[in-house]
Amino acid sequence: MPMKENNQWKIIAGMVVALGLVALVVMFLPDRETSPSATSGNDARSAALASEHSPTIGSADAKVHMVEFLDPACGTCALFYPMVKEWLAQADGELRLSIRHLAFHEGAEYAVRVLEASRNQDKYWETLEALLGSQRQWVNNHVVQPDQVAPAIAGIGLDMDQLMADMNSAEVTRRIEQDKADAILLKVAATPEYYINGRPLPSFGAQELLDLVREELAK
Repeated sequence: MPMKENNQWKIIAGMVVALGLVALVVMFLPDRETSPSATSGNDARSAALASEHSPTIGSADAKVHMVEFLDPACGTCALFYPMVKEWLAQADGELRLSIRHLAFHEGAEYAVRVLEASRNQDKYWETLEALLGSQRQWVNNHVVQPDQVAPAIAGIGLDMDQLMADMNSAEVTRRIEQDKADAILLKVAATPEYYINGRPLPSFGAQELLDLVREELAK
């Protein structure tokens, strides 16, 4: 077996281990957060998945590009993120992740604006992990509590005055509106929603996500 193929199977084996950490929990989660207003549209599918304006981690030359539509107040998003992060660590440069933001939960746009503004301080991934890891602190009965967001991210070294000023900037608003528009074109109606090299999941689930990543890695 060629060395590259051996390496790919090592990557996949590591991903399977990470999958096992969340598989049972997913069975007991409520349905993903859904949007009542998503509509169809296919004309700009490739452009909608390009994600050039989006926070991205991983090599530009990665074999597999995962695009995730994420609501920071979504419990399933918080559960899946550590699994995907572990896959990135196991993938040996073969996996790249781009995050697109949607605000399906009540008040979630506040958290989305915090995330987008944190990019101006090169603190996006730290902010995302802090928010997802403390979600129960600032989300109550599926409703975002804005006054609890700042304490949740207090320990990561953000200039909070700058963050608050940047949250309502034209650039942050433009990115948010772009993600909304692309989600409509792609018919994204729930979070998290994943596309693997442009391919949507046939049905939602951690195993289905792993299978599609594995299929693309093996090509």
